Amino acid sequence: MRVAHVWLTNFRCHEFVEVAPAERLTALVGRNGEGKTSLLEAVAYLARARSFRGAPDAALVRAGAEQAVVRGQLVRAGRERLVEVEIARTGRNRIQVNRQPVRRAQALEETLRVTTFSPDDLELVKGGPAGRRAYLDDLLLSVSPGAAGLLSDYERVVRQRSALLRSGIRNEEDRFTLAVWNDQLVTKGAAVVSARLGLIGRLDSPLVKAYGDMAAGSGGRGDIASAYEPPWAEGGLDAGRVAEQIEAALDRERRHEIERGVTLVGPHRDEWRLTIGGHDARLEASQGEQRSLALALRLAGHNVVGEAVGEEPVLLLDDVFSELDPGRAAALVAHLPDAQAIVTTASRLPDDLDVELTLQVSAGRVAPQ
Repeated sequence: MRVAHVWLTNFRCHEFVEVAPAERLTALVGRNGEGKTSLLEAVAYLARARSFRGAPDAALVRAGAEQAVVRGQLVRAGRERLVEVEIARTGRNRIQVNRQPVRRAQALEETLRVTTFSPDDLELVKGGPAGRRAYLDDLLLSVSPGAAGLLSDYERVVRQRSALLRSGIRNEEDRFTLAVWNDQLVTKGAAVVSARLGLIGRLDSPLVKAYGDMAAGSGGRGDIASAYEPPWAEGGLDAGRVAEQIEAALDRERRHEIERGVTLVGPHRDEWRLTIGGHDARLEASQGEQRSLALALRLAGHNVVGEAVGEEPVLLLDDVFSELDPGRAAALVAHLPDAQAIVTTASRLPDDLDVELTLQVSAGRVAPQ
């Protein structure tokens, strides 16, 4: 799986750019603010139809333009495919694969998968539960064909149920409707929890190994663990009784939910707690340990996706090495998967990083160095 060619028109600061990445490692070098990360963002958009930086689509369109276009010639299993995405400042986007319209953005995952590394990954460890839930759900979308529909259905149930709670439960019809949404929440919610638990089981071994490798490079501790902790599961989660536990929690929280007008029970509020040496990594780990764990999360996720689809995803590393001490940088270089990679930097890259192609990025223009 690799990106053979990328064309950008009016994407971020790039009026027009054409790039042919190397088969293995391409380095994009230049000062901050020149458009390096935007190139990675465009490649990732070909796989996800959204920004890995969390930016709205309108922000991706160059100032003064009404739409941006990202085109990519991709190679997977020896077959070439052309993916074209028109990103509208307002209105609907258009996606085509081999000139044929694609209705669901999730269909792009069948053509290209990417793993992104960025300094913001530290928030996976330091931040609140929402970031860790998003990490798990993004991986589910990459490894499970049915995950997109399941997650979308669950989000719809929570949205509709919360809207009903906000409007008030005033009569028998409202109570009946709430009971219907409760049944849906139990069914869909239990399926989401089960899918996440299965994914965590697959992540466990590669995560422990990856963190051990990162920590060994800097003398840190290597004993990590994780636990899935739903706040609605009294006495702790029982994997064999998830639906029953959600149903019991809905009964327990009924009055509070009606008073507050919001759905308080379900996997949209769950925590995936990461620990180092038995201590909460979010609150009690050093920043170096947190950074090692953030890298390990990306490496482990890459491993799981690669095993699931039978091919290594493309690696996108956004200015990662500038944030690492020499030990962690060396450990990351040593354990980078054997896949196509594009790395950005505003400073020097590690000497042992085997760069095939170096491109200079300046004021939205790209040229060989």
